[in-house]
Amino acid sequence: MEIIYLLFIVLLAGFLGFELIRKVPATLHTPLMSGSNAISGITLVGALVASGSDNSVLTTVLGTIAVALASINVVGGYLVTDRMLNMFKKKTK
Repeated sequence: MEIIYLLFIVLLAGFLGFELIRKVPATLHTPLMSGSNAISGITLVGALVASGSDNSVLTTVLGTIAVALASINVVGGYLVTDRMLNMFKKKTK
């Protein structure tokens, strides 16, 4: 029964995230992306804790997958933010 609640939360979070991102104008997407990097960092810490726990093999595997995905999200977010900030720098001749 607990897994049904967890699946419901994951599906609800996925739907809500999709709807929120879809309604953000393109001009605001990159600044919001840089702000969400802090949240992704917290997700990375939680994933590290989950992957390091000794509960079960499933927990370790899912935690390791979460670490990989959160790392990709953090690194990609910072690369996009750096690229955006470079657009606003003065060009030297």
